[in-house]
This record gives sequence, structure tokens and C-alpha cells, in this order.
Amino acid sequence: MASKATWRLFSPLSFRQCSSTQEAKKSDFRPPASSTHDWIGPPNPLSNLRPIIYHVPENESELEKRLRHLRQETEDWNHDFWTKQNVTFRKEKDAFIMSQLKTKGLSMRNEQGQRRSLNSEEMAVFYKGFLDKNRTRHANYNKEWYRRNFSITLLMARVTFHNIWRTFTDKHSRRNSPTT
Repeated sequence: MASKATWRLFSPLSFRQCSSTQEAKKSDFRPPASSTHDWIGPPNPLSNLRPIIYHVPENESELEKRLRHLRQETEDWNHDFWTKQNVTFRKEKDAFIMSQLKTKGLSMRNEQGQRRSLNSEEMAVFYKGFLDKNRTRHANYNKEWYRRNFSITLLMARVTFHNIWRTFTDKHSRRNSPTT
């Protein structure tokens, strides 16, 4: 049963989950030109992250453009990490299950043709081993994730202050300009 991919509109004030663009099945979807918000798509089947199509304001400043590009680069990086991580996890998990079933002298399927599984205690051995083996990789990911998000947050603050300053100076200059 195939599910139809849907895109949801989120205003800039809405809560948004981080996501990225899809590499394997990149969508050709583009929001209408009249759209004034970011669009968030369905989860990518490999990374489990939702891609975001960022709104490009008509009069986007260089600072806003830098922010949008940094956010998109971070999403792409995040998508790549989780795609590789999830593919590796699934392959190693399947190999572990197969080896455990083989050790027990069991096939992958039972008499009814259903796929066999291991109990939670047996799977806990795999999960702990996988986490231990990837501890450094996850720690490096977390450091980079925090560094990138801190940079994005600082750039967002700069954009906000720039926009406030521009609004203030525009109002101030209109007030002081002579009327004709």
C-alpha cells in the first residue's frame, strides 16, 4: 500500500523539526511562487528526516541568504549522516539476527512463512555493541551538530537585529523627511 507524499506549510513562527533534502528520491515539488513560508515534506525513507524547502524572500539580504544557505547545508549534512547511519544499522542488525538464528539452527522463516525475530534480551546485545562501536562517530556528530546550530542561532540573531535596525531607521527617516 503506497502512501501519497504530502507537504505541509509552516509559518516562520511554527515549531519546525530539522530535516533535509532527499538524495535518493529528490522531489521535484516546488511551493507556489506566492508562498511566503517554508514547506516541509514527508520523511525520507532512509534518513527518516523531513526535507524543507526554504522560502526565499523577494528582497533577501546577503545576511539572510547566508543564513538560508547555512541551514540548507546543515540539513544536507544531517541527512547524509543519518542516511549512512541508518543503512549501516539495518545491515548490521540483519546480519546479527541471521547469525544468531544460524547459531540456533533456525532458518529466517518459521513454518508459517513469517520472518523470525530475536527477543529483546538477544537484541540488547546487538544494540549495545552497535552503540559502543559507533560511540566516537556519534560524539563527533553531536559536536558538529551543536557547532552548526550555534552558528545558525548566532546568524539568526544577526538577521533579526539587522531587520529591527532597518525597520527602525526606515521609520525614523520617514518621520524626519519633509513632506511635499
